[in-house]
Amino acid sequence: MRIINRCLNFISAGMNRLFVKSKVLPENPIEQYNLNPANPTFYIVRLNARSDLAALARVCKKYGLPNPTEEQLLGNAELDRFIGIQNPPPLFGNKSKPSNALQQGKQIIDHLMQSGEKNVQVIPVTILWGRNPGKEKPGLGTLVSHSLTPSWFRKFFVLLFSGRDNFIRFSQPLDLSLLVNEKAEVDELPHKLLRVARVHFRRQKLAATGPKMPSREQLFNSLLASPTIKKAIQIEAKEKNISQEQARQNALKLLDEIAANYSDATIRVADRILTWLWNKLYNGIDIKFSEQVHELTDKGHEIIYMPCHRSHMDYLLLTYSIYHLGLVPPHIAAGINLNFFPAGGIFRRSGAFFIRRSFAGNKLYSSVFKEYLSQLFIKGYSVKFYTEGGRSRTGRLLPPKTGMLAMTLQAMLRGIDRPISIVPVYIGYEHVMEINTYLKELAGNDKKGESVLGIFKAIKNLKNYGRGYLNFGDPISINQYLNDQQPDWRESIHPTDVQKPQWLGPQVANLADKVMVNINSAAALNAVNLLAMILLVNDKHALSKPKLIAQLEFYLHLQRSASYSEKVTTPDESAEQLLEHALKLNKFDVISDEFGEIIAINDKEKTLFNYYRNNVLHLFAVPSLLALHLFKAHQTTMADCQALIARFYPLFAKEWFLHELDENYITRVLASFVDQDLIEIDGDNIKITNSNDCLAKLEMLGRALSLTLQRYAIVVGFIQTSSGIEREELEHESQVLAERLGTLHGIKTPEFFDKKVLIGFISSLREQKLITETEQGLTGSNELCEVYLYLKALLPARVWQSIDDIVQSQAQHTKN
Repeated sequence: MRIINRCLNFISAGMNRLFVKSKVLPENPIEQYNLNPANPTFYIVRLNARSDLAALARVCKKYGLPNPTEEQLLGNAELDRFIGIQNPPPLFGNKSKPSNALQQGKQIIDHLMQSGEKNVQVIPVTILWGRNPGKEKPGLGTLVSHSLTPSWFRKFFVLLFSGRDNFIRFSQPLDLSLLVNEKAEVDELPHKLLRVARVHFRRQKLAATGPKMPSREQLFNSLLASPTIKKAIQIEAKEKNISQEQARQNALKLLDEIAANYSDATIRVADRILTWLWNKLYNGIDIKFSEQVHELTDKGHEIIYMPCHRSHMDYLLLTYSIYHLGLVPPHIAAGINLNFFPAGGIFRRSGAFFIRRSFAGNKLYSSVFKEYLSQLFIKGYSVKFYTEGGRSRTGRLLPPKTGMLAMTLQAMLRGIDRPISIVPVYIGYEHVMEINTYLKELAGNDKKGESVLGIFKAIKNLKNYGRGYLNFGDPISINQYLNDQQPDWRESIHPTDVQKPQWLGPQVANLADKVMVNINSAAALNAVNLLAMILLVNDKHALSKPKLIAQLEFYLHLQRSASYSEKVTTPDESAEQLLEHALKLNKFDVISDEFGEIIAINDKEKTLFNYYRNNVLHLFAVPSLLALHLFKAHQTTMADCQALIARFYPLFAKEWFLHELDENYITRVLASFVDQDLIEIDGDNIKITNSNDCLAKLEMLGRALSLTLQRYAIVVGFIQTSSGIEREELEHESQVLAERLGTLHGIKTPEFFDKKVLIGFISSLREQKLITETEQGLTGSNELCEVYLYLKALLPARVWQSIDDIVQSQAQHTKN
């Protein structure tokens, strides 16, 4: 029998080499799970198939893991390393013979209980042939699909047609010591081992392929039959004085406009195209902290991806990355502006569903969309939407739009029985392909709609865009969030007709802000945004190469030793390597003279570089303010530093979506300054090291906040010099003064004049009760007076004079 098995294994291995190409996750199982190949090792899989065994054996050989085709000596017994829970069904009939998995599990557990060994590794391995989720009603396509348990005959066709899409995922070894130590009947333990494995493989398959797909007709019929849409159709017929059938047809048209039409074949083709595209566009895509998403799927969570929105490339980059992490691509909420030929059809078959900019005045559309979204959650599909609503034109996070998030929570109030978690995602680039378009729109040009011509233009301009960055932020369990913030939320659950509870609006707003905070807490520093931070604060946006490298080293050390958040990623390269990489992107001029090289931003890129700086400016907010204070005062105290940060950090936090201030953060930043020989600390006293070099470094870092503080000074100055000012007047006068300052001091940063940013700051002052509404208008508090004095001490005299002259002049004009 052993000879026959070896012959069959040899044949399977040969077919595997010819027809199979495996995608393996994680990329280094031994390092990821701290495996020891010398320890007794077993592999537990869902299906006891020779093709699965051959694919696994080939992968194990590549990664230095024990061969699953060989037997494992355990005590005095030799056991098969490969444990297949289920045998394939016979060619005719559906009933499979029982596998040896139960007996193998019993032998392993008996050995552990008798010997007390703790180093036995039982590794669950998910093996999928293709990522097709299958159909709710199987058709001819199931012949080559692995969505059902295949017989050996069907497995041949699966191997032939899906062998190049083989997916193998190793998981954390099972902790058998917990199982053995349980107070349970010994005979029950092997059964429990297999039950745990079955649940694990069911979750893994759902995470990798998603639930089975209904046909489009099935989906629409089930949605139209729902009580919510039936009621909406009745209202539509009554309000528009049309027949029920006509109203039903209107609902059907809306469903056809909205609904995705997910196709595994489209995803596989798109995967190959995007692999080519990324290799052409980018030097690589850095993906960090993906393991926490896998942990959620292992626990059976449904995932909602909520990324920031920088570019249309976000749609492709995030979906592509999720697919290559071994997870099912999410259904994507896309703006209706992207539903144009031929892109709309491709996006739809890639999982996109389309949403209008506004639901106002269309009750039928609102009901149909909400019901469709609810069905996605109820059936278990992962979903992705951009909480900012549109792409950021300035590089800053936009205030969140809460409509989709509100509908998500309303869907939960339908009684979904699975936990749902939000995964915030930070996306960053060294070059955003639409950056020139953004600049034109900020200058007042109308936004151009997407079109086929635009696609061809984008393809024509394909070039080296540097690197892309995708960091997964800390997940937020919606169930846990509501349990903590709204303990009685389950009382609002209704299976069909969900009314908006009073608590929904405030909780959605708070949750949306928390998502934005977690996105910014997972920011990625790169060569371009770091150089933007340095060069934009210098005259002519240029610096000598040695000084530039020294400042870059300072920033790298600062972020590595005193990072704003554990999730912030910093390049591993040295300052010299980063500069060498950045120069290849054709964004900089290198000017040589007899004293050496000068690095300058290209004239055409100067305004655009503000975008990249804004991606990460929040990471330097506290260090920059401390550096500016130290540069101005030369010596200070720890208490003064803490008081300064305490006054400004709430304003920064509101503007840049920052988390609560870590009480040790200021200490870590100052310690980093000490490490760089910039300051000396003696007890509570702090003073600058007596060096021109240290002064220059602190000044450059401090100037990173200059425009932000100038904007604050404009608004605060108008309030402080008036006995009361109307909000509309304050907004208007602040914008006019910002534009004047831009002319006087050569400020070309678009958001400096942005009325929305000024309005946001005024709202922040009200929320923190630094200003109040009186009969005379907005008036400042004593705390605002402190802010005013701090600003006066921190800003350059020439800038403050420009602000003060106009503010005083306007105040005098108002009095007269």
